Amino acid sequence: LFATCPRGTESLLEAELQTLGASNVAVRQSGVAFEGSLENAYTACLWSRIASRVLLGIAVFPAPSSDELYAGVRAIPWEDHLSPDGTLAVDFFSARSEVTHTHFGALRVKDAVVDRFRDMHGRRPDVDLERPDIRINVYLFQDEARVSLDLSGDSLHRRGYRQDAQAAPLKENLAAALLIRARWPELAAQRGALVDPMCGSGTLPIEAAMIAGDIAPGIGRQYYGFNAWLGHDDTLWERLLGEARERRDSGGRNIPTVVGYDYDRKAVAAALANVNSAGLRTNVHIERRELPDVELPSGSGEVGLIIANPP
Repeated sequence: LFATCPRGTESLLEAELQTLGASNVAVRQSGVAFEGSLENAYTACLWSRIASRVLLGIAVFPAPSSDELYAGVRAIPWEDHLSPDGTLAVDFFSARSEVTHTHFGALRVKDAVVDRFRDMHGRRPDVDLERPDIRINVYLFQDEARVSLDLSGDSLHRRGYRQDAQAAPLKENLAAALLIRARWPELAAQRGALVDPMCGSGTLPIEAAMIAGDIAPGIGRQYYGFNAWLGHDDTLWERLLGEARERRDSGGRNIPTVVGYDYDRKAVAAALANVNSAGLRTNVHIERRELPDVELPSGSGEVGLIIANPP
């Protein structure tokens, strides 16, 4: 398995995956390699606050030319992963290899998959770039192809609560990484308050409340890359979701004071909508204030965190 993440957050993701039960965890460039069961993979998708994607490796082979790339992909038993009437999408990345054009590489991979189905079944899957049944990830490095299934389907920073993004929003997983780097989990456990004086659409306060309240970041997502995958274990997934809901319900009482301020009325409206969408209306306070008028919450004590993503 391999989890991608924002550059510079690899060590945080490494520690997080270890706490989530992954084994043989190793930092790589722009991500972390690890091993585990399907439950570990699902848990990473549901609970990782820092990962962008979770990839399940299914094949590695030499591909010094586009023809060998095509042949290697075509040899993979795709019928184990996708039905002939299903949908797929391909993400292709290349570095220091003969095949350098990402669109051409993705096209060759797609052709190899659909040609295999056409020869076997007389019909072929369609392409769906938005919500495919499986999303295929191919990384070609020094003419070696690593083919994976993207279990996340869509970037995990999209938690599902964002209703309206302001200009240049901070991605949710990067916001969570900043909070963890700033020791927010420890401060929250001490009932410390959090203040974001420039909260924009509310990403930092919402992520802070989710961390403090033991709320799985992926609990509100409606789509994952494994939902229609033929290897999907729905019973296992529903059990993990049920456990996450129980932890959310019991963790809400542990959320300390979390406040976001912003001078922009549209930003405040967007933040309020996102807080409501995240189910944190009673836990996160959003208010319009000019920066000089920002105050610490009354009774916030001596422990807390002030954090902001300035314009």
